[in-house]
Amino acid sequence: MKNRKLGIIGGSGLYKIEGFEKTKWKKVKTSWGQPSDDVMTAKFDGIDISFVPRHSRGHKINPTNINFRANIDAMKQQGVTDIISVSAVGSLKENLSPGTFVIVDQFIDRTFSRVKTFFNDEIVAHVSMAKPTSKGLGRCCEAALKKLNINYQMGGTYVVMEGPQFSTLAESNLYRSWKADVIGMTNMPEAKLAREAEIRYCTVAMVTDYDCWHSEHDEVDVAMVIKTLQKNAANAQNMVKEVIKTFTNFSVDKDPANNCLDTAIITDPKLRTKKTIKKLQHIAGRVLKK
Repeated sequence: MKNRKLGIIGGSGLYKIEGFEKTKWKKVKTSWGQPSDDVMTAKFDGIDISFVPRHSRGHKINPTNINFRANIDAMKQQGVTDIISVSAVGSLKENLSPGTFVIVDQFIDRTFSRVKTFFNDEIVAHVSMAKPTSKGLGRCCEAALKKLNINYQMGGTYVVMEGPQFSTLAESNLYRSWKADVIGMTNMPEAKLAREAEIRYCTVAMVTDYDCWHSEHDEVDVAMVIKTLQKNAANAQNMVKEVIKTFTNFSVDKDPANNCLDTAIITDPKLRTKKTIKKLQHIAGRVLKK
């Protein structure tokens, strides 16, 4: 397997990571517009990594307006092969109290105002999302959380809602009836786009609140979320550092993202124009050059 490089996408509360070396924020141009922010390149323990804050530094971009395609393309341009996505979420289960981390393995996509594919112009591709996250990266994150003694759950379903408003009580109870574990606003279409880019992807969801279903926590407000975010962000930074040191030790040989475009593109090669191939050069250049 080719050399691996880790990318981190930081969610609410995680706008930078302390303790890295040779840190540089660089502007990256993409075919899809500007990423959420400049991409931070750095070294930790002698290992190169890339980082982008999903909402921009200072939290200036609401979930619907995140340029997910540009963020993933920018990561691909940096040579990123594996992404750890750190996201703040609400809990839909009593046992997942604020401060708990959930290593997500499934999603329910309820977003409706976002462009969800790189392949919406001339070239059509259908990637599988049956297994949307990387088991190898998930095991790596689990090992890091165990070592740091951070409360976590391995596996869980993440409902992705549009936002930026929080759920109604009826919606929250509906998602609980589906046996979902957490709810947030940002991991779709991010996970789908990472798959189209053949980047292995893992979500670590940080619980900040009980959404609005809990009788003792009947309303969610920003002050409540921020208080927990501060503690979660410190834990997330420590987890990321452990993951950087060990992620290449965890096998991803059978990951569903590996070369997934080989069987996904359905458009007749004769109908692909140079313009569209150029637009997709970072995302799908490996297969479009054939």
